[in-house]
Parts: sequence; C-alpha cells; structure tokens
Amino acid sequence: MTKTAPLIASIALAVLLACVAAVLAAVPGAAQTTVTLVGAGDIASCKYTEDSATAKLVANIPGTVYTLGDNVYTYGTAAEFKNCYDPTWGKFKSRTRPAAGNHEYYTAGARPYFDYFGSRAGVPGRGYYSYDRGAWHIVVLNSNCDKVGGCGRYSAQGRWLRNNLANNPSRCTLAYFHHPLYATGNGTPTPQVKAFWKILYNNRADVILSGHAHRYERYAPLTPWGARNSQNGIRQFIVGTGGNSGGGEVYYGQVPGLQVVKLGTPGVLKLNLSPGAYRWKFVPIAGKTFTDTGTDECH
Repeated sequence: MTKTAPLIASIALAVLLACVAAVLAAVPGAAQTTVTLVGAGDIASCKYTEDSATAKLVANIPGTVYTLGDNVYTYGTAAEFKNCYDPTWGKFKSRTRPAAGNHEYYTAGARPYFDYFGSRAGVPGRGYYSYDRGAWHIVVLNSNCDKVGGCGRYSAQGRWLRNNLANNPSRCTLAYFHHPLYATGNGTPTPQVKAFWKILYNNRADVILSGHAHRYERYAPLTPWGARNSQNGIRQFIVGTGGNSGGGEVYYGQVPGLQVVKLGTPGVLKLNLSPGAYRWKFVPIAGKTFTDTGTDECH
C-alpha cells in the first residue's frame, strides 16, 4: 500500500459522509423537522364560555400546548382547576407545558397549580424549566418574581437561566412567561422581567411569549431597551386571549415596536417552528374574523 492510500481513503470517507448528510437534509422528518406549539394565557373561568371556544381550537391543532399563566380564575384553587380548567383545556394536559401567572399565586405558593400539572410545571415552588422541540430550545420562566426569590441576573432563577442558555446548542430559542416587558395597557408592562430579556438577548433568543394583558399584541424584534433591531432583537407576542373576557385597557403613550394590537378576540397563537425559522398564526374562536400571520428567521 502506498503512503497516499490512507489519505485517499480519508478523503473518500469525508465525501461519502457529506453526501449522506446532504441526503438526510433532503428527507422530510430528518433534518427538516417542523414542530408546532399552540396556546395562550389568561384562560379558564367558570363564569365565561370563551375558554371552551378556545379549547375547541386547540383540539384541532396537534403539537405541544403552552399556557402563559393565569391558567384559571380567580384564585387558582384546586376546585377551580378541577371545575373550570380541567373540563376545557385540561383535555390537553398530557401535551401541555404551562407557565404560572399571578392568579395562581392567589392561593399560597401556587400549590394547586403545581399539584395539577405535576412535573410538567417544573420543580414545585420554582416553576421554571426548559425543554426541546425539533431544532428549537424552549425556556419557561416564572415572572412572579417576588414569589420565587427574584428575577434578576444573580437570583436563583437568573443563574439557572444563564447556565441553561450557556449549555444550549440550538440555534433557535423561544421563551415564555406570564408578564410582558412591553404592553399597551396601563398596569400590564412589567419592568422586573427586563433581566430575563437581557439574558435572553445576550444569548440570541428569538421569540418571547407572554400573557397577563387580555388581548393580542405583536412586536417588531426589540432589544431589552426598546430599540428595534431586526438582526438580533427578540420578537414579543402577547397572547392573553385564552378565554377570560377582560382586556378593555386603553392604549396609551408610545409603546416601542408595536405592530399589531387586537382587543376582544379570544383565540390561540399557533407557531410552526422549523430549523432556522418560524411561522406564526393567530387563530380566532368561531364567529371572529381577526387573524395575524407571518414568518421570520432565527438569529
């Protein structure tokens, strides 16, 4: 055997592996997997019927169900989860990854929330965790800062988030938590979550979903300081449209990056997450016509 034979064999192997990778990339379900997330926040109440209407939407959309907090009204009790949430969105419990809202904490420690969702809600008492879907890394945070030892960079949750993202190999990252940093209604912007935004921004996250405001809002990609940045900014959606019929807050002032706002239309936000990109579609309940669709690429 000549001295060049091993070199030729190595080159041939490299070419073969490259060809195999190219073939796999062209095979549906191999490197081109698209996954679906669907959900909303501010959902169930025994006083309203819109939660049943949004549950019908979720029933017809396969994929992971996310909730953006205030899963049940008014006090987050075990009875409310049993009688109000379970008959509607509870049908999708096995595929739901929830976030906690402030109404969950109207009962001490949000204990019924953690009991109801079990391990799907993360470690009891914390409520922050992560999971992966397709090519995307999903982070769920607890924006009830005073209930979990803070949301700052050096809080237990902040340290966890920094470590989690530092060890994340995915190009595309989505985070969700109840309270939005930016919102149009008085009382709904939550400056305390800017620390989350800074950590997510520094780790090139792409999308943030929040609830709390009972309406739908979409924003241009923003920095944590409110500047538009199409290259590295994070796109925020507010999807507080799961069923609670509130949301009459009046628009005020200049809200940075606001592109769409819609009150009075319960519905869900469907996200198709592909390697390197995402597509969104707001789906309204029967009898409503508003929708919002678009696409964007990951950083």
